[in-house]
Amino acid sequence: MTKAAILKTCKENNVKFMRLQFTDIFGVNKNVEVPKSQFEKALSGEIMFDGSSIEGFARIEESDMLLSPDLSTFRVLPWPNAGGQIARLICDIMNPNSTPFEGCPRQTLKRVHDKANKMGYVLNAGPEAEFFLFLYDEHGDPAPLTHDSAGYFDLAPLDLGEDARREIVNVLNDLGFEVEAAHHEVAHGQHEIDFKYAPALETADNVATFKFVVRKIAQKYNLLATFMPKPVFGINGSGMHVHQSLFKKDKNVFFDAKTEDQLSKEAKYYIGGILKHAKALVAITNPLINSYKRLVPGFEAPVNIAWSEKNRSPLIRVPAKRGKSTRVEVRMPDPSANPYLALAVMLAAGLDGIENKIVPPPSVNKNIFTMSQREKHRLRIEALPANLSEAIQNLEKSKLMKEVLGDHIFTHFIEAKKMEWSDYISQVHEWELDRYLSYY
Repeated sequence: MTKAAILKTCKENNVKFMRLQFTDIFGVNKNVEVPKSQFEKALSGEIMFDGSSIEGFARIEESDMLLSPDLSTFRVLPWPNAGGQIARLICDIMNPNSTPFEGCPRQTLKRVHDKANKMGYVLNAGPEAEFFLFLYDEHGDPAPLTHDSAGYFDLAPLDLGEDARREIVNVLNDLGFEVEAAHHEVAHGQHEIDFKYAPALETADNVATFKFVVRKIAQKYNLLATFMPKPVFGINGSGMHVHQSLFKKDKNVFFDAKTEDQLSKEAKYYIGGILKHAKALVAITNPLINSYKRLVPGFEAPVNIAWSEKNRSPLIRVPAKRGKSTRVEVRMPDPSANPYLALAVMLAAGLDGIENKIVPPPSVNKNIFTMSQREKHRLRIEALPANLSEAIQNLEKSKLMKEVLGDHIFTHFIEAKKMEWSDYISQVHEWELDRYLSYY
């Protein structure tokens, strides 16, 4: 869209406010909202904000930053507002001299995808972001209290979240999403809404928008929507499996009809690259202390660094469809991840596999969940880091991840996560009191 077309649409739809949206390095949606009188300036990338107030962005003495809108992301939000309609634009963060800010996650993904373009590739990605819908407690505070007893693919009366889920789908459709499916997930109160794959940057924008819409509509139904990976002990956590394929124009590079499994060398190398760098990039795709409480055996979580064409127990699965639908499904990410950084590190790892011809080990078509440690050792199947501290240690050692993220994000992310871990391990948790207080 052009600036003139956007201004015309705003006038026709009585748009009175425009949200200039971006994410911090931890994937939290942020925005600066401007009134109608500032639309011209906003569309020209002249709106400034204080970056020192955004975690991981800038120091006080270098805090002024510009919001540079991507005009293709303009949308009028499809819900009524008493003061007039609201529109939104997704923005890149720029320095005051209009050069790219190195701490902008969206531009980090752009840089990696530019490299893919130079190699002749376009990454298409399709995420499956799961979430929980919970009630509030008697004090009106958020609580992990499920409001249904449904399971996988169940429907009413067991699935009490279907009305909220349907409205979420309707809003997403109004915003231009092509929603492919919506259903109840395995755990009580857990849901999934799948939308069609798209080029990497559009997909990351869609995930950021999706999370905002889910939480907004849930609030309307007096429900708490959370993308926390493991909010309840003893049941499945929420993942964000990401289906990925590389294209050259209309050709799916991962498909090769002449091989036995119809997977190309590029597909195998891409898998090899992700497996090689999995222990480091997991700090980005699974960035919370809570993330590693999902990544434990017994709950269908992909803790094993392996790949398969037959089952869902390894970290990477290759779905059965071939031709243009040939893809790899990376199953470890969870929906707390910054979608821009998560896609950036996975793509970079896959491209490294292609550049350096990293051949993955043979596919493991037996259920790894039921294997003994001896059998895993024989097949050289390693496990992901057991906690955030181990993941950050691996990230810190990775030259590729530092190159991909850039010094600013790499340094600020690691510093913040080390502080998070230090704060966590210094706390006395309820489990410890239950276990030790009266016993010792």
